[in-house]
Amino acid sequence: MVSGNHTQFTEFILLGFSEKPEHQGPLFGLFLGIYLVTVIGNLLIMLAIGSDSHLHTPMYFFLSNLSFVDLCMVSTTVPNMLVSILTQNKAIPYADCLAQMYFLLVFASMDNYVLTAMAYDRFVAICHPLRYAVIMNPRLCVLLVLLCWIISLVDSLLHSLMVTQLSFCTDHEITHFFCDLTEVLKLSCSDTFINYVLLYFVAVLLGILPLTGILYSYTQICSSILKIPSAQGKYKAFSTCGSHVSVVFLFYGTIFAVYLSSSITHSLWKEVASAMYAVVTPMLNPFIYTLKNKDIKDALRRLICRKATSQ
Repeated sequence: MVSGNHTQFTEFILLGFSEKPEHQGPLFGLFLGIYLVTVIGNLLIMLAIGSDSHLHTPMYFFLSNLSFVDLCMVSTTVPNMLVSILTQNKAIPYADCLAQMYFLLVFASMDNYVLTAMAYDRFVAICHPLRYAVIMNPRLCVLLVLLCWIISLVDSLLHSLMVTQLSFCTDHEITHFFCDLTEVLKLSCSDTFINYVLLYFVAVLLGILPLTGILYSYTQICSSILKIPSAQGKYKAFSTCGSHVSVVFLFYGTIFAVYLSSSITHSLWKEVASAMYAVVTPMLNPFIYTLKNKDIKDALRRLICRKATSQ
């Protein structure tokens, strides 16, 4: 990319977590292990839900979509970082960086919207149980997921196209292990006012509003659960929401830790927080949803038994 009187710009440098040679081996092993666990865990959930007719319900339909998105999100960042560690080459071409930034925005947005759809599903199931089958029909579920994809793709495309209009100078070191939009904007020589206006506008409109919807849903859910007379009924209702609440806190907590701490100059803290939502959260989701979910565990057990008997 040519920018006026500046030199031709062709690549960024992803500094990663550490430049010390003795740290590269442990980092490679750590992230390779996380990646393999994430891929296997999310694939197993998708296979279990897809192969078991008992799990063909709205809740598990959204869960399978969440697993797919988590699998894609971790595949956007970790493989490139592993190759970088192996080859000791931290450079990433401008076009590759732009593509990585685009897909990371898409999948992070999808995580946000799918979690919102799951909260709405639990709201209808607990607050309007008699109308659940009518409201959460297959057509509505598909339309919700399709709408999530459309919004995510269009929003991410708009951010990426605006980045292509920027000029970059000689400073092209990104203090991250992936191409984060805010870090890329910091390196631009151009006026990025419009980029930041769009970024914050979208963050409020498409970030805060879904979170508000989730909080409202669970306020209503808690109010309905407290009205249940039996302790067993309350426990059963809470248990159906526990996994989703844990994932919501984990996802939004790490997101806020990264983007609400922009005044913090300690780059290592930001990298660790970024790794939490971009890498660690997708790995933990399968464990959160399976450890206390009898339906998923039974489906996985039946899936493994079928595979074992077919050999």
